[in-house]
Amino acid sequence: MEIEIDSQSGFCFGVVNAIQKAEEELKKDGILYCLGDIVHNGSEVERLEKMGLITINREQFEQLHDVKVLLRAHGEPPATYEIAKKNNITIIDATCPVVLRLQTKIKKEYDVMPSDTQVVIFGKEGHAEVNGLVGQTNNEAIVIENKNDLSKIDFSKEIRLFSQTTKSVDEFNEIVSEIKSHVEALHSFEFNDTICRQVANRIPNIRKFASAHDLILFVSGKKSSNGKILFEECRKVNPNSFQISEPSEIQEQWLQGEINNVGICGATSTPKWLMEDVAKNIEDIINKNNRNYV
Repeated sequence: MEIEIDSQSGFCFGVVNAIQKAEEELKKDGILYCLGDIVHNGSEVERLEKMGLITINREQFEQLHDVKVLLRAHGEPPATYEIAKKNNITIIDATCPVVLRLQTKIKKEYDVMPSDTQVVIFGKEGHAEVNGLVGQTNNEAIVIENKNDLSKIDFSKEIRLFSQTTKSVDEFNEIVSEIKSHVEALHSFEFNDTICRQVANRIPNIRKFASAHDLILFVSGKKSSNGKILFEECRKVNPNSFQISEPSEIQEQWLQGEINNVGICGATSTPKWLMEDVAKNIEDIINKNNRNYV
């Protein structure tokens, strides 16, 4: 049985940068706080916690003083920086450059647009990145997750549309078309394709990879929005696809029957070492079954 790990799966640049910054600080001080999971992958979070990383929530963050706190790649709203300044917290800012540019763009447009103009963000309600984007508009932006949320928009007013960086380009284009069909005459609609192409380009790649294997094991944390999107793309082209978060979740029955090759892939939040552990676990299962057969 052949086992192949997708060379284009794994951490995106933003996540790599955040983890590198965390490791550098931990080597210097041995302790570092992180506001929220540094990455939506439990195994990687656990690895870093063993090095001294302490994951905190927003309430805990507000109670801290005179410490270092890492802001992950998702980015944060202005209020987070204000609290840090007030509490003498040293910020280790690992906001992804793509997200940072988007935050800056939204803030710049929001500050000069007429008061009745609506900022609309296509993204997941409550997602860390989206919270940071909404924060650039004094929390006035409207968040829509799909076409069912279009009722939140007043189509008799000006509209400025932006997108969470990890959303699907196809879904964004559908939203643009839907809004165009609803916008009333004499009112403008401007849209900004702010999707990260490093992430978006993984969709055609993962489709190709999934279709080339008898079995797909997609490795991703359950919290990863990007993971959910990419896994669904795998299942569309290869129904024999299964999502796991760690090697122990592999079921031996998946490897039985006419399975000549297995493809292992993952989300932008999936570490390479975890996909390698999955491959090793498959090899161990195969070797064990071969010994039992002999």
